[in-house]
Amino acid sequence: MDKFGIGQPVRRKEDVRLLTGRGTYTDDIGRPGQAHAYVLRSPHAHARILSIDTVEALSAPGVVTVLTGLDAAKDGIGHFPVMVEVPGKGGTKLFSTPREILQTEKVRFVGDPVALVVAETRAMAQDAAELIEVEYEILPSVTDTAAALDPDTPLLWEENGSNLCVLWDSGREAEAEAGLAAAARTVSVELVNNRLVGNPMEPRVALGEYEAATGQYTLHSPTQGVMRVQEGLARLILKVPKEKLRVVSPDVGGGFGLRGKIHPESGMVLWAARRTGRPVKWTSDRSETFLCDPHGRDHVTRARMGFDAEGRITGVTIRTFAAMGAYLQDFGPRVPTVAGGRIMGTVYDIQALNAQVSCVFTNTSPTDAYRGAGRPEQAYVLERLLDLGAAELGIGREEIRRRNYIRPEQIPYVNVVGNAIDSGLFAETQARALALADWDGFPARRAEARAQGKRRGIGLGYFIEASGGQPSEWARVRFERDGTVSVTVGTFSHGQGHETAYAQVLHEKLGVGFDKVRLVQGDTDVVEKGNGTGGSRSSQMGGVAISRASELVIAKGRRLAAHLLEAAVDDVEFERGVFRVAGTDLQVGWDRVYQLAQTPPAGETPGLDEQLLYTRNTECNFPNGCHVAEVEIDEETGQVSLVRYAAVDDVGNVINPMLVHGQSHGGIMSGIGQALLEHAVYDRESGQFLSASFQDYCMPRAADAPDFTLGFHVVPCPNNDLGVKGAGEGGSCGAPPAIVSAVCDALGVGHIDMPVTPEKVWRVLEGRVAA
Repeated sequence: MDKFGIGQPVRRKEDVRLLTGRGTYTDDIGRPGQAHAYVLRSPHAHARILSIDTVEALSAPGVVTVLTGLDAAKDGIGHFPVMVEVPGKGGTKLFSTPREILQTEKVRFVGDPVALVVAETRAMAQDAAELIEVEYEILPSVTDTAAALDPDTPLLWEENGSNLCVLWDSGREAEAEAGLAAAARTVSVELVNNRLVGNPMEPRVALGEYEAATGQYTLHSPTQGVMRVQEGLARLILKVPKEKLRVVSPDVGGGFGLRGKIHPESGMVLWAARRTGRPVKWTSDRSETFLCDPHGRDHVTRARMGFDAEGRITGVTIRTFAAMGAYLQDFGPRVPTVAGGRIMGTVYDIQALNAQVSCVFTNTSPTDAYRGAGRPEQAYVLERLLDLGAAELGIGREEIRRRNYIRPEQIPYVNVVGNAIDSGLFAETQARALALADWDGFPARRAEARAQGKRRGIGLGYFIEASGGQPSEWARVRFERDGTVSVTVGTFSHGQGHETAYAQVLHEKLGVGFDKVRLVQGDTDVVEKGNGTGGSRSSQMGGVAISRASELVIAKGRRLAAHLLEAAVDDVEFERGVFRVAGTDLQVGWDRVYQLAQTPPAGETPGLDEQLLYTRNTECNFPNGCHVAEVEIDEETGQVSLVRYAAVDDVGNVINPMLVHGQSHGGIMSGIGQALLEHAVYDRESGQFLSASFQDYCMPRAADAPDFTLGFHVVPCPNNDLGVKGAGEGGSCGAPPAIVSAVCDALGVGHIDMPVTPEKVWRVLEGRVAA
């Protein structure tokens, strides 16, 4: 078997470069004569700006300039927009916040940018910022998501008349209510999807340049794809043709959805470079990451589920308040509504389901896509209801799911919002996961833990993803003079291993050496189209685009080989890098075909260089999986230890199992963080951010997890050439419901909110003892 082909656990080719310090991140890049920027941010959650005095700061040592929003308005700098539309219930419209690059009238969260100082060094800029005098009129604030629409709550946007951004309705409200009314049993839950900070290892950095002679801008910054950033910054902020802005992303240390946005600081450095005639660099510190990067989740939900006498679901209603923060970030309101709504009902045969989401403004950092982007929240709500339903009906948690899964004969299954789930064997995937986790052996492990004074619980969670993101992707495959093959893509690798996976696809398709394939990405001067990486789309979109572009190269190769071998094109076969006349020993390889391609016969263009824009014919595809967690609880301290974890995921055909398992590990760890540790907390009175450092915000470490026992259930996707499905976000969807299910099992309670901290567990235990 070919050890570098599709399906093989090839070690990541990029790791040697990155682990030996030969990577290039944006902060490694410097430009001659560059100045450094520092952003003065609001210390208040909500306040009117009465005046800004920059005179003393302008005369501070090393200061090049001090800019405010009034300067931006004079220079025609545009507002940062929301990039999506969300239809409101009854035809109402989303309120789109007009976000300035620097605030001039009002600040709406702690960290809101007020002024930009450019100086010879970052330290000088920071010192000068302290000399800026801003007079504020402090206003009442709201940071409690559930209270955002209370009658006496202060308004963030008076012109909107409410803190409601939009009320989204999935439809079928009457059917859902009828299903609940007809139910033999109903259960309900109130729960929180806690606010999270994405915290990529690499903080945000932006380096802006401007050439006055040509009007050309250049931005170096970590992104998840340069084309969308180029389009938004050029058209909406700088108001220039997109060809006038080059965006370059070198190596990037983590994305998680946060890198796919248009950030104010990227616009600031470009504007400041034009203003000063010098390159301008801004580097975020970790506190700014906590304060100002888009946050994830932050939902408060009430939900009901009805069952017939046999435990089959008759109806579901879900009512959610979803915090948007102070401003609408690029995709913010789409995440809890349309994006998450694509998998409404997840893997269960539910048609009587209605969800209504109130997207609300709060005096907090904006929220946007974070690993899973709406799908973890959907799975969590349904999985919690199913656990409660199992208890109400007196049947096993695994059995209630079995009774409600979409059956194989129902596929393709059109879900409640009209998306056709094209593949999946959900009951079988669950059975494999339970076997891998030794579900049946759990009672013995529980008894052993009890003998040691510990409470042990087991739980499961099933999820389905809607992966794929934007419906088209671009790739170019070109043979180079040095014997390598370059593949240029519109997707972007920020840790997933595209250099390896794409090389495996080309090795398989073209028969060229795995080590001869070179990935080119992240530069608008060479990437002609593309939608970046997000929504677990790269293998199914970029991979298919590469596969199809390689077929165009092979087709040209066959024509050139036919010329060399003096044969008809139809008689030339291709296999593993060799062109052969069928039924003979006449053959040539890529080397001779490439030589001819430099001075090709009539009718052919020079070179072996083909590109293709692939557009899929479906809305998305549907990776899914069953995750099983086992916990132990110390009764004296309330400490929860995750002691066993098993999962079986269906990601379709697997290009590289080592890469997919790595993505699974990362997703599960982020799910562990949400379930047990992470919570971005604002003070309800002052609106101050209370968890703006790693002293107060707990990220999971290796010691917080056991070894993961992972398996695949390969059910190929029927709707793309490679049969692949998304793989990057499943762990974030499966881990939270599985872990919370296990904790509730150990405690003997119906529900406990995330993060399940020792204090919460201790209070439950103390309450039970007192009772």
